[in-house]
Amino acid sequence: MDWISNTFDSLQLALYENVVQPIVFGLGFGNLLEDAFDATGWLLLGLLQIAFILIGIRVLERRWPVEPVTDHAAMHVDVFYTLIHRLGLVRLAMFFTIDPLWDSMSSELRLAGLSTWQLDGLWPGVTDLAWVSLLLYLVVFDLVGYWLHRAQHQFNWWWALHSLHHSQRQMTMWSDNRNHLLDDVLMGTAFALLARFIGVEPGQFVAITVITQLHESLQHANARISFGVIGERLLVSPRFHRLHHSIGIGHESGGRGTLGGHNFGVLLPVWDLLLRTHNFDNRFDPTGVRDQLPEEGGRDYGEGFWHQQWLGLTRLVTSFRKPA
Repeated sequence: MDWISNTFDSLQLALYENVVQPIVFGLGFGNLLEDAFDATGWLLLGLLQIAFILIGIRVLERRWPVEPVTDHAAMHVDVFYTLIHRLGLVRLAMFFTIDPLWDSMSSELRLAGLSTWQLDGLWPGVTDLAWVSLLLYLVVFDLVGYWLHRAQHQFNWWWALHSLHHSQRQMTMWSDNRNHLLDDVLMGTAFALLARFIGVEPGQFVAITVITQLHESLQHANARISFGVIGERLLVSPRFHRLHHSIGIGHESGGRGTLGGHNFGVLLPVWDLLLRTHNFDNRFDPTGVRDQLPEEGGRDYGEGFWHQQWLGLTRLVTSFRKPA
């Protein structure tokens, strides 16, 4: 572990000194050098994730594909989404919005004599162990992620944004970050505030983010993979999550066209099991949104990045004017 940590620190320093620092100085932001060094860590982690996707998950897609990928243009757009997300665009937005606000609030609380609360301090001697603390925070983040995901499918205005994520008709390992930027900011803000509220350390937050993102890339892979009867109930698999993207299953409940769906778990299917939103059918159905189908109206969700973003905003505005 020390070797891994030391290697990462050396790579971060080299990337910072040779690439990031000159750019920061050139833009006249010398006062942000410390923050730029932290951002370099996120950038490096993003590059490593992309390398893992290309080297590791691609092997699974080639070995056990669900379907041949014919719409390469749509996949290339998803690649662009992955690059801007994993290389730090959303994190940059958090830095200029949520972080300063929370730092100010935390300072006021400390001046008032209120200490910062930490969830992993509830059971001294146990939860202060690094691996136990990380698992505890992973479970909390996953539970909150489940409810936020359900909310994305429950409220017309949020589904107007989130439906872009479901509009990919040919899911691949790149499809996880196919989101409206406003949707990304809302989710990123929620998890950033959660991390601050329950006292997640920066290193733990990075680990939680990387673990979650890599597993979500695997979930969206064009791979005919199931974890078996027991494994499917312990960890979200590509088959389990593909059902969440299946037309008529993943985004509808209680009748045709009614918002809802199944399999909202991010890492753990246990929340779907407990709250009866699970579907463990051994199927690999076509993915997308019902209103995309020609017989259902053939709604256009856009072909390019900016077109998709614009149409998401128009759906959002429309959602406040009439029912979905």
